[in-house]
Amino acid sequence: MFSTAQAKSVIPGFNITMGFSLLYLTFIFLIPVGGLLLYTSLMSWDEFWRAVSHPQVVASYKLSFTASFIGASINLVFGFLAAWVLVRYQFPFKRIIDALIDLPFALPTAVAGIALVTLYASTGWVGQYFELFDIRIAYTQIGVVIALTYIGLPFVVRTVQPVLEDFEAELEEASAALGASRLTTVIKVILPALLPALLTGFALAFARALGEYGSVVFISGNLPYATEITPLLIVAKAEQYDYNGAAAIGTVMLVAAFVLLLVINFLQWWSSRRFSH
Repeated sequence: MFSTAQAKSVIPGFNITMGFSLLYLTFIFLIPVGGLLLYTSLMSWDEFWRAVSHPQVVASYKLSFTASFIGASINLVFGFLAAWVLVRYQFPFKRIIDALIDLPFALPTAVAGIALVTLYASTGWVGQYFELFDIRIAYTQIGVVIALTYIGLPFVVRTVQPVLEDFEAELEEASAALGASRLTTVIKVILPALLPALLTGFALAFARALGEYGSVVFISGNLPYATEITPLLIVAKAEQYDYNGAAAIGTVMLVAAFVLLLVINFLQWWSSRRFSH
């Protein structure tokens, strides 16, 4: 018999796995991002500033970040509720509903955009009823928020769900036995344990929404200064052979997304340390 230290590991050693990991990371992430930053660095500061501060570009920033934040916030609430229902309750067709959560992952975003237009246009199955109250959804900023909410839901549900499955029900029972109300149990016992997962799901949904293109391009109407998102503007500039403008705007989005993810990671670290003591 071999001791644990002498037994051969099924997984290759550190050197080879780290080498393959770095190689994969280099080709998939570092080279494309480095190329974007290098291309942008060749521009003068005046050229860069003109490209990223044009009023049309600024309007697209506002819409992209605001709509992404609203969509991720909606998913933070309803994604938590969906995960709670899927973990804590048994009901008919549960597995079908559980599988439908992943539909935005599998469905091509262009198909999702067409489906959303079919539903929410003024003559659509849902939009026609809002039209009676003079409320337009398709080709407005509301439609952009709906599209970004749709593609972000699975990130919150699938991040929170495993944490809920591992959560010890005895903690809730102990809280109730000590006389705590249901609201107090949720706030003091459940949410602190789920906060890192909720922040992770929110960050993933927000980052995914920032870069979304296919599902938004159909329902937004792509009106400059109104419903034009930043990824669409980047594509438009590339199609017009304005590669400098596309690279500059892409760099701004890259830096903004990186900073936001750093902030979210810091909040996760802070929350995990605070509630672990």
